[in-house]
Amino acid sequence: MAKKAWIERNKRKAETVKKYAAIRAELKARRDYAGLSKLPRNASPTRLVNRCSASGRRRGYLRKFAASRLTFREAALNGLIPGVVKASW
Repeated sequence: MAKKAWIERNKRKAETVKKYAAIRAELKARRDYAGLSKLPRNASPTRLVNRCSASGRRRGYLRKFAASRLTFREAALNGLIPGVVKASW
C-alpha cells in the first residue's frame, strides 16, 4: 500500500492540471512559452502518476484495468474481472 500522502499529492496535482488546462492550451496555441513557464509546475499533465485504484502502487500499473499487476492478479484469480481467465495449455 502506498503512503496516503503520495496518493493525496497525486490527487492535488490532478486538480491543478484540471484547473489550468484551458489556460495552458491557450498559451500553447499562442506559443507563449514565457507565460507557460510562469504557471505552477504541477499544472503540467506529465507530472501526474498513474496509480492503482486499490493499493496506490505506481509501478506495474495496467491502464486497461486501472490496477497494479499485483491487484490485477488477485482480482483475476478471485474471478472479479469478467473475461479474464488463467492461462493453461
